[in-house]
Amino acid sequence: MPPAHHHHLAPIVDVWDWQLEGLCRGVDSAVFFHPDGERGGARAHREARAKALCRRCPVLIECREHALVAAEPFGIWGGMSESERAAYLREQHDVAS
Repeated sequence: MPPAHHHHLAPIVDVWDWQLEGLCRGVDSAVFFHPDGERGGARAHREARAKALCRRCPVLIECREHALVAAEPFGIWGGMSESERAAYLREQHDVAS
C-alpha cells in the first residue's frame, strides 16, 4: 500500500487573510481532518490534539466564524468538530424559529 500523502493547509490571502496568523499553518492537515474509517479513541485523540492547537490560536474566533458561516462540512475549525458545528447551527436555527 502506498504511503498516505498529507497536504498542509495553505492560506488564501485575498479571502482568509486571518489564516496567516493561524497556528495550523505548516501543521499537517491530517491533524484537523479525519481519514476514512477513523473511529473511537483514534479520532478522539486526533481531535483533542487539533483542539489543543485551536485553544492557543490567536485567530480562533475568526476561524470558527468562517466555519459556521461557510458551513464547513469536514474537519476541526475554530476548535469545533463537524458534529459540534452542525449541532450549534441546528440550535441557532431552532432559537431563531
